[in-house]
Amino acid sequence: MFTGLIQSIGKVHSLNRQGNSASLQIASELVKDDLQLGESIAVNGVCLTVTSWDDQSFTADVSPETLDRSNLGSLRPNMQVNLERALRLSDRLGGHLVSGHIDCVATVKRRFLDQNAVRFEFTIPADAMRYVVEKGSVAIDGISLTVNQVTEGSFSVAIIPHSLEQTTLKNCSEGSKVNIETDLIGRYVERLLTPKSDQEQGGGLSLEFLAKNGFM
Repeated sequence: MFTGLIQSIGKVHSLNRQGNSASLQIASELVKDDLQLGESIAVNGVCLTVTSWDDQSFTADVSPETLDRSNLGSLRPNMQVNLERALRLSDRLGGHLVSGHIDCVATVKRRFLDQNAVRFEFTIPADAMRYVVEKGSVAIDGISLTVNQVTEGSFSVAIIPHSLEQTTLKNCSEGSKVNIETDLIGRYVERLLTPKSDQEQGGGLSLEFLAKNGFM
């Protein structure tokens, strides 16, 4: 588990394709801080396992599903990535609980100034949009952010200049692709409230279901 608070920005050394999978090597200061073999590190919000490291970089394997579901497959040498080590029980939970399992890739629709903040508007697929709630949490390339506004097919967040400079969002512009992990609590709530018969038929949480069962 992670918190969505970025600890370091790494630089891609290489992405070596191996059939449908890949091996990703990233240069980072984190290797100097007691890094362990088999440790989990979130790379742009994707939970990866350290398979080797030296005094300047670490390497992790990337599965075919991860390449298909995230933006890691588009990484190139010298590109920057957000990094966060796994949460320890003694750590403060400054962001929100992030699993490192990506739901989809979003596209930056707009980037604009809003007084002392920078606003980003993203478009995402409808099946992921259902879990995005105004004033709820969302992880964008591993960054824990609060959803400011939700419209049909898109949502927006605001980030202050200091936080922007500490993450790869500073490099994002219209058309950029980012990883999205919606709030896992919402997904579990839907699973618990949806009858098994509806799950088997592909049904989900709806206003009709909530009203029928006394939640509205």
